[in-house]
Amino acid sequence: MTTFAAAQEFSEREGGRPAPVLIRGAAPYGEDPADVLLAGGRIAAVGVDASVHPEAADAEVVDGSGLVLLPGLVDLHTHLREPGAEDAETVASGSAAAALGGYTAVFAMPNTEPAADTAGVVEQVFRLGREVGLVDVQPIGAVTVGRNGSQLAELAAMASSAARVRMFSDDGSCVADPLLMRRALEYVKAFGGVIAQHAEEVRLTAGAQMHEGVVSARLGLAGWPAVAEEAIVARDCLLAEHVGSRLHVCHVSTSGSVELIAAAKAHGASVTAEVTPHHLLLTDSRAESYDPVNKVNPPLRPDPHVQALRRALADGVIDCVATDHAPHARQDKETEWAAARPGMLGLETALSVVCAAMCETGLLDWRGVARVMSENPARIGGLADHGRPIAAGEPANLTLINPSARWTVRAEALASLSRNTPYEGMELPARVVATFLRGRATVRDAALAAGAAV
Repeated sequence: MTTFAAAQEFSEREGGRPAPVLIRGAAPYGEDPADVLLAGGRIAAVGVDASVHPEAADAEVVDGSGLVLLPGLVDLHTHLREPGAEDAETVASGSAAAALGGYTAVFAMPNTEPAADTAGVVEQVFRLGREVGLVDVQPIGAVTVGRNGSQLAELAAMASSAARVRMFSDDGSCVADPLLMRRALEYVKAFGGVIAQHAEEVRLTAGAQMHEGVVSARLGLAGWPAVAEEAIVARDCLLAEHVGSRLHVCHVSTSGSVELIAAAKAHGASVTAEVTPHHLLLTDSRAESYDPVNKVNPPLRPDPHVQALRRALADGVIDCVATDHAPHARQDKETEWAAARPGMLGLETALSVVCAAMCETGLLDWRGVARVMSENPARIGGLADHGRPIAAGEPANLTLINPSARWTVRAEALASLSRNTPYEGMELPARVVATFLRGRATVRDAALAAGAAV
């Protein structure tokens, strides 16, 4: 597949418009096939009206036979590493990976150097995303100065900046001080913001290398107990309910956290949650290889937790899938386990992993995939033009998927600057063949470009 830079198609800054595209015979949400016309950055028509629409006469025709059309995917949790760690990823390389994975919008985490804790830094990331033009890059601001957990960052300044930040997180670090967490929740309530918490009681995870359990005991690696996550989830759900503010729980990984989030929602708290693709598919047994590519925070858990996470995502207790795409330079991963940095790539494999974990097991259909990978994350993050229905008049942010494809993951073929994928050599189902951002193809399979059926 090919990614197209913004300038190759048209320049929004110069008032350009993408050429109309007529997608013939694709199946919106995997249901009945229909023609879909994209024109002027929006969906101009769907169904019988598409072919007779005035703009259809000059449209490029894409054969969508056998393909599934979904709203463009939205990732609430992407590490783009710029500024400060451009050897691992940049806004440009991460945007390319996202577009290839079917994403039209990503939320850039503040784990940068300097941290994204001021209006200046979030505006820098925002503008870099616009210049690349492959996906909409929405920065997430740090909750505390330097993400050090001691003083609130410039939340209002970031919210009123050009980036219009609405989500804040110290991801990679927990906002451990309960009083500071309460103040953050109170502060963002004034402008409809949300605090996204990395739930980890660090006094319970000092020196931890993997999930605390049978496998860690056998391998002799210090354990990361499930309760370290659950203690913070419980505390913050109570704080969110008390303040009447919005809490988002990042990368939920335990069955106990699922139970706590379900109880908080039932009690009326404004709590949402995400799960990563790797926590839906992989287990702590992967650590038996001592390959640091499997080291991640929170760690991979045993299968009972994986099954609970799958059910929670299907049932809506967990609202969405977020990749926690965490690229690392080779020297930070290709080392002994204890010295390796935690994190995995996720953008280009997320859809396929979700299909393997959720669709092939009968837990989600394509409507469900759209809900947890597009609609809900767009709603949580406040992106009005993403996660929208496939209907006339809606923004043309879409992804086209070959549901019958099988492909083998090869790290060297990925767009990311880093190579730390845990799926190397694994065959996965389904593949993105085209992505459209406001009607412009940011990704297109060579067969589609030639007008041939996939």
